[in-house]
Amino acid sequence: MEELQGIDKLFNKGIILRKTGNPKESILYFNKVLEINPDHLDALLNKGHALGKIGKYNNALVCYDRVLEIDHNNVLGLINAGLCYHYLKDCEKAISYYDKILETHPQHANTLYHKACSKALQNKFDESIDMLEQAIKMDLTFRVKARGDIDFDKMRSNDRFMKLVENWKN
Repeated sequence: MEELQGIDKLFNKGIILRKTGNPKESILYFNKVLEINPDHLDALLNKGHALGKIGKYNNALVCYDRVLEIDHNNVLGLINAGLCYHYLKDCEKAISYYDKILETHPQHANTLYHKACSKALQNKFDESIDMLEQAIKMDLTFRVKARGDIDFDKMRSNDRFMKLVENWKN
C-alpha cells in the first residue's frame, strides 16, 4: 500500500510538471514510476507525450511501443505513435496507426483529423478533405484548427478545402 502511494505521488508530480510546461523534468518522475512498475501504462503514455513535446519522437515511440505491447488496442498509444511518425515525416507509418484505431472506432474524430493531415502531406487532397469533413461533422473545433494547421498549407488554394474550413454550416 505504501509503495502504491509513493508511485501515485511520483506520477502526480510528473503530471503537474508536464502540464505546466516542464516536460524534461516530468520525464524524471515518470522514469522513477517506471523503475518501480515498468508496465505502468499512464507513466509510459505521459513519458512518451513529454518526450514528444521536446521533439524526441524516436524515444517517445519506445514508450508507445511498450504501451502497445501491453495493450494492443490502446487508442492513446496508437494515436500518439501515429503523431510521432507524422512528425518524423513517415506519413505511411502514421496512417497505419490511425487505421488501427479507425478499424474499431470509425467515428474517432481526432484520428480522422490527424489522418487528414497526413494525407494532405502526401498530396492526397481529396482523401484529406473527405476525412477532414468527417472530423468536422463530429467536432466543429477541427474546422478552426484546420484553418491554421500548417499540414494543410498546400491545400489553401483548394476551393473545396477553403469552403469546408471557412463556411461550414451545421
